Amino acid sequence: MKKLTKKANEMNLKELATYIDYSVLKPEFTEKEIVELTKDGVKLECATICINPAYIELCEPYVKGSNTMLCPVTDFPFGTSSTESRVKQIEAVAKYDTVKEIDIVANFGLIRSGKYEEVTKDIKACVEAAHKFGKEIKIIFETDALNEEQIRKTCKCCIEAGADFVKTSTGFLTGHENKGAIPKVIKIMQEEVGNKCKVKGSGAIRTREHFLELIDMGIDRMGIGYKSVPVVLNLKGENDNSTGEY
Repeated sequence: MKKLTKKANEMNLKELATYIDYSVLKPEFTEKEIVELTKDGVKLECATICINPAYIELCEPYVKGSNTMLCPVTDFPFGTSSTESRVKQIEAVAKYDTVKEIDIVANFGLIRSGKYEEVTKDIKACVEAAHKFGKEIKIIFETDALNEEQIRKTCKCCIEAGADFVKTSTGFLTGHENKGAIPKVIKIMQEEVGNKCKVKGSGAIRTREHFLELIDMGIDRMGIGYKSVPVVLNLKGENDNSTGEY
């Protein structure tokens, strides 16, 4: 849990942007759209741009020399590849200097099956692959498909495996109610991981109120879709309580 020195509504735009992984993950995006959104995230000085692995070399020129780096999301959005495949995906993206962190989806079918030893073993292999290159890794749970017990047990799996972040939601789940990073789920994760792991919220963070509330809860990072970034950062200046400019 991040220790705060000020309330979220007292933070300036640059401080708030450091909480954001700017999501550019829709498979239908053209290369032109990916580049434009990457440039926007860099301009705002977001922590990272979350991209599909195929676009690292496309996006690299736009993040080099900036305060923003890339966060490729592997085995997305299902998390159902073999461990061997998942490790190779991580190794393929971790070698780039422009990559800050790597996200990967936990196999939530295995979690729902109660096979936590297998879940831990798989996550540990993924963690080791990322750490070998000096990269941090975030484990996506797809929490809308899980109950509280499953979320808590998966947090324990991640801690045992040495993961750097636990994370809610891909934003691509169908057939379930999409609540995403609601405060209740973030609190559960924070309770389970304590100071052993960081927490990233993702999914359905679409209002400034929600964004600021999670910061005040001590969240470490948030995945925000490109349409919601200007809303949560209040770029139009409506009801702006932040201090300063970026």
